Amino acid sequence: MSRIENQVGEDTGRFAWYRTLGERGRKAWIGAFGGYALDSYDFQVLPLSLVAIGAYFHLSTGQAGLLTTVTLVVSAIGGALAGILVDRIGRTKTLMITVAAFALFTVLCGFAGSFEQLLVFRTLQGLGFGGEWATGAILVAEYAKPKYRGRAVAFIQSSWAVGWALSVLVYTLVFSFAPADLAWRVLFWTGALPAVLLLFVRRNVKDADAATERRLSSEKRGGFAEIFKGPMGRTTFFASLLATGVQGGYYTLASWVPTYLKVDRGLSVVGTGGYLTFLISGAFIGYVSGGYLTDRLGRKKTFLLFSVLSTLVIFAYVNIPAGANTLVLILGFPLGFFTSAIFSGFGSFLSELYPAHLRGTGQGFTYNFGRAVGAFFPTLVGFLASTLGVGGAMIFGAAGYAIAVLALFGLPETKNRELA
Repeated sequence: MSRIENQVGEDTGRFAWYRTLGERGRKAWIGAFGGYALDSYDFQVLPLSLVAIGAYFHLSTGQAGLLTTVTLVVSAIGGALAGILVDRIGRTKTLMITVAAFALFTVLCGFAGSFEQLLVFRTLQGLGFGGEWATGAILVAEYAKPKYRGRAVAFIQSSWAVGWALSVLVYTLVFSFAPADLAWRVLFWTGALPAVLLLFVRRNVKDADAATERRLSSEKRGGFAEIFKGPMGRTTFFASLLATGVQGGYYTLASWVPTYLKVDRGLSVVGTGGYLTFLISGAFIGYVSGGYLTDRLGRKKTFLLFSVLSTLVIFAYVNIPAGANTLVLILGFPLGFFTSAIFSGFGSFLSELYPAHLRGTGQGFTYNFGRAVGAFFPTLVGFLASTLGVGGAMIFGAAGYAIAVLALFGLPETKNRELA
């Protein structure tokens, strides 16, 4: 669509959110988008290779699960620490550090000679993985105009689906042409792709001048103690609760829906290329749509809307009639859409809740606190499933979204807020 301007010369076209970033802002957006897409790519390499890795190292299901759990838990620590770096050394420098970290340790995973070595490398990879999203989201949020901030940052979030799709494509190619005991290593080695992005970021991406000036002019520097003082402590508590509820619900779905459908319902279509296509397509469109809605409806109403819709998806999935394979395939789209769209508002909302000198620390801590606690939701569902069944236990995922709704009562609406 061609560019549209109103009577006062303001750009209001469909992609005004991108054009109004300015030249430097657009380069920052490209760097953040690429960083998060490759972050997703490197993260997905493990679950895609897990069957081959399990067979190669003769892993138990507990050991295989530990590889994923440790990544999420350590990524929460990495995200919180990266938040402090964002406030102390700047957004762009921290972005480069996080991208380099997850790329390096992803490649090293491909050289692991034992399960213990793989666990160590995957743990260290989690440090970089946890910090990239918050860093890139803040970088772009500080360039974006308030009225377009939600969608500008949401498009960054959508790159997760792009990286996920790329990983599935490369996985299919690598495992088609190489034996499984070599293919999983090759897939990890392709995790070196982010090194190309580092060259672009170093040459082209700079922090927003206004944000840098505010950050450097403050006598205070990012630190965990500061985000818990006075009124800021209330914000941190409820923002952490929101992140916990949303991510707890998401990890419950991501971990147990395929098992429930495949084992309890006997739907072998789950996990096939067709299922992943519908799921990933829904996720991408959900990320983008959520960004537009968060700018139009406001941050809190959008979180509320998709909390309700995500809950309905859970109930729909656990009540699919036995043998309804086609329905499972089709419902993969709304599953990906609703559970991804709710994440679109996080980047803008958390950036708007904290002042410049605490923005990285606050966003890094709250989002990653939610990731760390949310990672244990699927474990609790596993224990409950022994008595309630998988379907009954998955109701706990709906409880996560209920927690998110309650958290909204303690947080302000920040739509169109200028960044302090």
